[in-house]
Amino acid sequence: MAMPVGQRAVVIGGSVAGLLAARVLADAHAEVVIVDRDELTGRATARRGVPHGSHVHGLLARGQQVIEELLPGFTDRMVADGAPLSDLSNTVRWYFNGRRLQSASSGLTCVAASRPMVERHLREAVARLANVTFLEGRDVDGLVTTADRDTVVGVRIGGGPAGAGEAMGADLVVDASGRGSRTPAWLAELGYPRPAEDRVKIDLTYTTRRFRLRSDAVLGPDVSINPVSSPSHPRGAFFTRIEDGLCALSLTGVLGDRAPADLDGFLAWTRSLPVPEIHDAVRDAEPVGEATSFRYPVSVRRRYDRLATLPQGLLVMGDALCSFNPVYGQGMSVAALEALALRDQLRSGSVVDPRAFYAATTPIVDLAWGISAGADLAYPQVAGRRTAQVRLMNAYLSRLQRAAVHDGQVTRTFMRVAGLVEPPQALMSPGMLLRVLRHGRRSGSRPAGQGVAA
Repeated sequence: MAMPVGQRAVVIGGSVAGLLAARVLADAHAEVVIVDRDELTGRATARRGVPHGSHVHGLLARGQQVIEELLPGFTDRMVADGAPLSDLSNTVRWYFNGRRLQSASSGLTCVAASRPMVERHLREAVARLANVTFLEGRDVDGLVTTADRDTVVGVRIGGGPAGAGEAMGADLVVDASGRGSRTPAWLAELGYPRPAEDRVKIDLTYTTRRFRLRSDAVLGPDVSINPVSSPSHPRGAFFTRIEDGLCALSLTGVLGDRAPADLDGFLAWTRSLPVPEIHDAVRDAEPVGEATSFRYPVSVRRRYDRLATLPQGLLVMGDALCSFNPVYGQGMSVAALEALALRDQLRSGSVVDPRAFYAATTPIVDLAWGISAGADLAYPQVAGRRTAQVRLMNAYLSRLQRAAVHDGQVTRTFMRVAGLVEPPQALMSPGMLLRVLRHGRRSGSRPAGQGVAA
């Protein structure tokens, strides 16, 4: 393993993607500086730079595995801080098309926690690295390049006492600033083309409240109840135990539908869900704090991988590269996998080539984008190109989800693929095809107490 690569790396954004990028950069650089416009240190609540931070988040199994590899002890520290553990398909009740999937152990352990708690533990772990520093309450105003503009050699830092930008040199700049990334505009200023964008407009809204339950009768031993929005049942929810003995309920609406924020309207909206247990659990619960709302109009993938020319010394990661519909919970896990790809590039001991980096991350993004964008295109009202592959996969998944109502092994494999642990091909293995054919024509919910189908 050839190390190090450079003297200083600058990461724009203290997001999950930025923190994990800093973690791997720290092995290859004498100094890593994370620049963020928010105040980060000691932060235990959602911050302005993460407008969706108050809502229920999912750290998929593969993402948690990667974080544990990069920052050993992460899971234990979260649990010690009060985060519940769950099995993705055994202690989580999944509902698709209004029907409950049969439970089965997935072998995938997941931590149920709020986004601020996940970020805080990541930030504290990264801050313990001796060569990582945080520049908080500051912004990056632009890039510094060589005279020929072929290489990025630093950034301009704004927001200081004098107000004027100051240059900070860097051997590598990583933009992890989220979907509001200014890299496309900076590239245009330098004479490079902007990346093309793939877009899928879903017009999603989240409305979230926290509750302290007066009784555990509804959730019982389970950690979460998740009726997922679908074309047949467009209103969805994520009802999850989090830290401090609280539960968070995020109500999701698509195509402009939006749950009210006031308590009476919020509770009334839960009656429209296909899962009556959620209303039963919260109607007499103690509300904690006020509701928060978030609108997510469109998923955006920026195709840096298709640009013919790129400056050296600049990479884009996380939501700045691809922002997924958050109901699928992919963002943090894809960022973690991109960090592994960056680590592999750094291990060569040479300067990271942007083309090589995007070649390595494109399959990661392809997989997650295919799952989320493909599922969104199942809504007839969503504009987008529906290839024969998309139509065929959506038809197959609809039948697979019907089979999973009766067969826990189908649920297990489905959740392992959704958790980015197994490839989509696992859904079409000969054994899985037989199970889908056997159970996929059956209708209705499985009888209560039914065991895992053979």
